[in-house]
Amino acid sequence: MKAVVFERHGGPEVLQYQDLPEPRPGPNEVVIQVKASACNFNDIWARRGLPGMKIILPHISGSDAAGAVVEVGSEVKKVRVGDEVVVHCGLSCRQCYYCAHGDEYFCPDFKIWGFQTGPLDGSHAQYCKVPALNTLAKPKQLSFEEAASMPLVLVTAWRMLVTRAQIKAGDFVVVWGAAGGLGVMAVQVARLFNARAIAVASSEEKLELARRLGAEFTVNRKKQDILQEVRRITEGKRADIVFEHIGAETWPVSLQCLKWGGTLVTCGATSGFEATTDIRLLWNKQQNYLGSHLGNKGELIDAMRFVERGLIKPVVDRVMPLKDLARAQQLMESNEVQGKIAIVPA
Repeated sequence: MKAVVFERHGGPEVLQYQDLPEPRPGPNEVVIQVKASACNFNDIWARRGLPGMKIILPHISGSDAAGAVVEVGSEVKKVRVGDEVVVHCGLSCRQCYYCAHGDEYFCPDFKIWGFQTGPLDGSHAQYCKVPALNTLAKPKQLSFEEAASMPLVLVTAWRMLVTRAQIKAGDFVVVWGAAGGLGVMAVQVARLFNARAIAVASSEEKLELARRLGAEFTVNRKKQDILQEVRRITEGKRADIVFEHIGAETWPVSLQCLKWGGTLVTCGATSGFEATTDIRLLWNKQQNYLGSHLGNKGELIDAMRFVERGLIKPVVDRVMPLKDLARAQQLMESNEVQGKIAIVPA
């Protein structure tokens, strides 16, 4: 099969398009013919290398996949050859205390498939294998490219806003990177709950996308003072929720944009991990700072019900062939993508 592999960390030039043997399933696994995968920023983190995290080499990235099951393991009962599926990328032991309580993201063995797994174990290939328990039926109305674009960002945004921040009708929600993969999901989840999304992005084109997806307010971060705009929009109250995933570059402004008793929820830090915090805001304003991670399969099932009803929609910026994955990552790194890039094997 064809796959994109890297054997050392570095820039996009380390990505190699090459031939590899097709994977074979273990007893509880399935093999999927990948009709489409999707780019996520964890692909870039893995390629660059992360301090304190071992990336198993050689590595195939890719944590989202949509395709058809072509082989099942001997113990698989509920997934059949020919099923069209998408992948939930959270892997855990399924046996420990946390897994038994549905908190698989606290499992000592928790990993994100295609990011922390390996060697050669992700979706940027013609075939991939995953535990059968990690598959869900592909929504019938979506193309493979649309379906592949959604699971990771959707379940992450859902857990951040619904499970962790407990979003409710009328909440003002500042969404950073509102036209990116996570942002387009966050804006739609806010609309679903009748909350009032304040979309922050870097261009009028991206802000127009956010408006089409349901953002009530928009702020151009290159031309406007974000804090002053949030204060104006909320009549001085500031935001009930700040949806953070940018990190060091935006963190101080995020804290200032948050109301007394408000909630900041974050799942990442694409601009850097070391951010300055004025701790007085935490105790004086009794703010809530919440970490979040990939949601569990149950949360993805809940969110996908709204996809099936057409209330949350995929946003695919472009479709690119697998051999051009390096170019796709360059587009992401230069902030030239709205929504997601879908990747199609030859």
